[in-house]
Amino acid sequence: MRELDQPVGYQLRVFLRGISPMIWRRVLVRSDNTIADLHYTLQITVGWTDVHLHRFHIHGKEYGIAQLGGPSFIDDPTTVHLAYFDFRPRERFVYEYNFTDSWQHEVRVEQILTLDPQRHYPVCIGGKRAAPPEDCGGPRLFLERVLGLPGECDELLEQIEEAVLTGDLEWVRDQRERLALLRPWLALDRFDRRRANRRLQQYTQGERQWLFADDL
Repeated sequence: MRELDQPVGYQLRVFLRGISPMIWRRVLVRSDNTIADLHYTLQITVGWTDVHLHRFHIHGKEYGIAQLGGPSFIDDPTTVHLAYFDFRPRERFVYEYNFTDSWQHEVRVEQILTLDPQRHYPVCIGGKRAAPPEDCGGPRLFLERVLGLPGECDELLEQIEEAVLTGDLEWVRDQRERLALLRPWLALDRFDRRRANRRLQQYTQGERQWLFADDL
């Protein structure tokens, strides 16, 4: 690790391993951002809710924010700056989230840039598709559910149509919870970059208590 010097920008491309079509983000961060900052940046931009354990694997060592029941880390994530790793273009590392589902994010350093004084950091500049719903079982089970989703939706719509025709409106009302559970699955192709950047700005301003609330 090298000493923190004049900050630069890192352009990072992040994607979830084992998922097709790819779920990815492109973010700009500062070299004087910390490991803790990067954790929250990835949580916000990918679309997770920070309810599970996590860890970074960088240069053969683990980093992260320690939580009750999770792994301990030698270094304080609020003092380890990204500049310390002396990243080079095309270098890669891994961010793991939810050790049960094992979501592996591959993070690639695409470019090292001069900081733009007019730009707010960190910032998301690109991405495709929403994050998988929390606790859906990991990549394999997620893909299996996606493949079966059209049939599941068709079946539910047929049941609702039949209930409406027979006047069973109480049953239709009872399906609201089921429809709410389907909602994130029906929005998988959507990524709201403006929402992500709004929350990144909230994070840097210290407004963190509502970062993972559902305001869609």
